[in-house]
Amino acid sequence: MPHPSPLAAPPPRRPTGPLVALVKAGLAAALVIAGAWLAGLFAFVAALPGEDTWHHRAPPPGSAIVVLTGGSERLTAGVDLLAEDGQRVLFISGVNRAVDAATLAHQLGPAAEAALAEGRLEIGHAARNTPGNAAEVAAWASRRGIDGLILVTAAYHMPRSLFELRRALPGVRIVPHPVFPASVRQGDWWRWPGTSLLLAGEYTKYLLTRGRHLLGLTAPPIANP
Repeated sequence: MPHPSPLAAPPPRRPTGPLVALVKAGLAAALVIAGAWLAGLFAFVAALPGEDTWHHRAPPPGSAIVVLTGGSERLTAGVDLLAEDGQRVLFISGVNRAVDAATLAHQLGPAAEAALAEGRLEIGHAARNTPGNAAEVAAWASRRGIDGLILVTAAYHMPRSLFELRRALPGVRIVPHPVFPASVRQGDWWRWPGTSLLLAGEYTKYLLTRGRHLLGLTAPPIANP
């Protein structure tokens, strides 16, 4: 059996010590957190309203319509609901400051223009993000004496919007009315990078929103919803 040469270099020693243990623990924790986040993302998307499975509930009589801006489909759905019942009022939150109510109503068509003339269409310019939407809608609903809302926003945005609005309006009934943008491929979202990034970002925002409320923190309305 050959003996090792006394001139041969000794085998490299594995690094040891508290720093190495700390790095290993950090990597293990990161993997656990990443795995939990990924599992949560799949659960979050699976729980979203689906275009093929969602059935819109008949809203309670007298419910106001609230649209959170962020896509033309939301505005169209809000106006369609307005046209179904001549007694409903419509509030559009987060409108660009450069757009006034008359201009927006003209863009949305005769039903919106008629509602504006009858005092059943109002817009808000203050909100710049979803917490801002909730604050703006809460102020409007309080001023109007509203006790029931039909909430119109994108399906992927609905969980966070409902959470914020129910916190801001604890005594108000809120009926979700999701819309399904054609650009969001929700059914097979993992195949579409754009949709995957959108849903991952929305899920992360939802987690941060829950954490913010848990810690009693507030968010300034500084970014678009």
